[in-house]
Amino acid sequence: MSLFRKKDLSAMLAQAEDGGKGLKRTLGAGNLIALGVGAIIGAGLFVRTAAAAGQAAGPAVTISFIVAAIGCAFAGLCYAEFAAMIPISGSAYAYSYVTMGETVAWIIGWALIMEYALGAATVSIAWSEYLNKLLGGSIPYEWSHSPFESVTDAAGVVHHGIMNAPALVILLLLTLLLIKGTQESAIVNAIIVFIKVAIVLLFIFIGWKFINPANHTPYLIPADQAPVTDASGKVIADYSGVFKHGWGGVLGGAAIVFFAFIGFDAVSTAAQEAKNPKRDMPIGILGSLVVCTILYILFGHVLTGVANWKDFVDPLKGREASVAYAISTYMTGYGWLATAVTVAILAGFSSVILVMLMGQSRVFFSMANDGLLPKVFSDLHPKYRTPYKSNWILFVFVGAFAAFVPGSVAGDLTSFGTLFAFVLVSAGVWILRVKSPEMERPFKTPLVPLVPVLGAIICLAMIFALDAQTLKVAFAWMALGLLVYFVYSRKHSKLN
Repeated sequence: MSLFRKKDLSAMLAQAEDGGKGLKRTLGAGNLIALGVGAIIGAGLFVRTAAAAGQAAGPAVTISFIVAAIGCAFAGLCYAEFAAMIPISGSAYAYSYVTMGETVAWIIGWALIMEYALGAATVSIAWSEYLNKLLGGSIPYEWSHSPFESVTDAAGVVHHGIMNAPALVILLLLTLLLIKGTQESAIVNAIIVFIKVAIVLLFIFIGWKFINPANHTPYLIPADQAPVTDASGKVIADYSGVFKHGWGGVLGGAAIVFFAFIGFDAVSTAAQEAKNPKRDMPIGILGSLVVCTILYILFGHVLTGVANWKDFVDPLKGREASVAYAISTYMTGYGWLATAVTVAILAGFSSVILVMLMGQSRVFFSMANDGLLPKVFSDLHPKYRTPYKSNWILFVFVGAFAAFVPGSVAGDLTSFGTLFAFVLVSAGVWILRVKSPEMERPFKTPLVPLVPVLGAIICLAMIFALDAQTLKVAFAWMALGLLVYFVYSRKHSKLN
């Protein structure tokens, strides 16, 4: 049996239109753009911007966003072609199954768990941080951080995390909403997106006049930048690495903020629930990417202009809840905006988690339909027609990560999963153009093979810019995935 046996495209499309047994087609182009914006504007903007500025790029985080966006644009064009041509759940997994075969499809499906499931975990951790900020820090550090995190306060007392309880609560509420239905989830998401974008624009417009040009000088972190220490003298940021300063730091920052762009490909997981996927999927994917890239660059410029990038290194200052910190510390007279931003961010994070959980459950749904995962992942609710059992299993898995793993670890692993998916989707477009040039393509990626090749190269470069520990964990996860495939999935595949 070939390791690269492929699924027939016509059979796949027939399966997607399986009468009344499949997912409901309830989403229009507006819903899809809102899903994309809902997933994109969240932890990446409000948390990862400050993280990238403080750890690698400094004020040049704006350039990091541009680098990441260019890679996303190439990948987004490839996603748009596939989503219009193969409008089924599963995203990159489904596209790889048709173009590169089952083994590659399994690998990318396994990697997507890092993107969507760990993405949801990362954002739920950020949601917990902002809730604590809104409540004035009334949630004890021990019950809002993982056991692997600790902080030394001004009095020299060390606090160790136990579990992140607020993150579990928001995951449970959104899991219940997803089980209720896709259309209901889309309506709630659209309301949240409107509020979220309005607050982002408000921060940009008001914050612009508080920009201190000195905070943008030097624009790149210098090579001789001294390490930053906390109150106890412990080094919390070191800039000696090649991807920690200068233009290397810009690329390192791009790898960090790349997490901010994962929303547009989550749109493709909803293809089987789109009313007119051939027209609406490219609009949803590329439209949400353009809107958010513009907002990101403006936001990053204002945030690093209002507060110095070094403020975003210390967890007791601006690393957690960075936007609220910048407003309350440097924008005199706008305390109300800090509160409004925190409320909007909480709502915004909720929409990100919602779309990530939805995307992961749809990937599981598609893999289970192909026999690569147990049937329980594709069981639909008899009334709501949603993969409710998959949602509950996902809640347990994501909840465990959110409660016990630091957000920075999960966030970087999410970036790996996303970038890996983008590389294979970019390659898949070129492969299918060569092997099946006669296939109908409602949307065509321009300048093939240039666009797919550039997309794959840029995304690979950002993978290698991730820290060594993240890469080790990611490759260990992929090795575990191959073990699962050869022990279980290969034998149970419907192609077997």
